[in-house]
Amino acid sequence: MIVGDTIPAPLSDTVSSAAAGRTIFVDRDQGHCVLCHQIDDLDAEFQGNVGPDLSTVGDRLSPAQIRFRIVDLQSLIPDTVMPSYYRLHDLHQVQDEFQDQTILNAEQIEHLVAYLNSRTQE
Repeated sequence: MIVGDTIPAPLSDTVSSAAAGRTIFVDRDQGHCVLCHQIDDLDAEFQGNVGPDLSTVGDRLSPAQIRFRIVDLQSLIPDTVMPSYYRLHDLHQVQDEFQDQTILNAEQIEHLVAYLNSRTQE
């Protein structure tokens, strides 16, 4: 359920892991968020600069706000280039083999939320 610019409830009962989220963030076969975003001190080649720097995103956004942005930022910012990683409706140019599938599953989303929430100035 969306409340303002948040999705307050986790999508999964899985205990989330920042370490697993980091892997999803950099893995080409998973989120591959590093293609568009950068994080200081992250050991990943060719970090992107299309999206915002996420080095301290945990200081700027709550876990519920981070979750909503991963799930479906396009519903908040329609002209964003960021894909909606957990949306099935109103999608265009989806290959037949990927119809009715989200890009990431609920557990992957929650791991990403844990990782990005841990990104603070400390």
